[in-house]
Amino acid sequence: MTERDYNECVNLHADAVYRFIVKNLRHEEDARDVVQTAFEKLWRSRADVEAEKSKSFLFTIAYNSMIDHLRKVKRIYLKEEFNPDVRVVNRPVHNAKAILEEALGRLSETQRSLVMLKDYEGYSYEEIGQIMNLNSSQVKVYLHRARLQLKQYLVKVENVI
Repeated sequence: MTERDYNECVNLHADAVYRFIVKNLRHEEDARDVVQTAFEKLWRSRADVEAEKSKSFLFTIAYNSMIDHLRKVKRIYLKEEFNPDVRVVNRPVHNAKAILEEALGRLSETQRSLVMLKDYEGYSYEEIGQIMNLNSSQVKVYLHRARLQLKQYLVKVENVI
């Protein structure tokens, strides 16, 4: 990959990578850090990456960086967030976007990533498999299970009202 190919990759895929990461992390600053790390790793590896495969390579790096970030943050948050005295009394009325965000938040990291890559970003099963290091049949099965879990949450009256 040449410097020109790298710059073209940045121009073509920066927004899509950022959208994917921010939808999963739900924190803009963390998403920017993960995306910046992914592009930095792509820059360092540009001699080993073919220009045609740069998109897949970039998303794979970004996905793995996001997983590493989530694992690190989860260890910190689990310790800080636990408070047995806090109880939810009244639940505010949600709009559709908030309900969908909450439903996506209930999915595992892998399931959420699969849904985002397929339904939000429009990648094929094969591309998703390359990004997430799964074969296409695993992608289909995991995605089906994630969609079933979303459906079960979204059709409950108490979650919508």
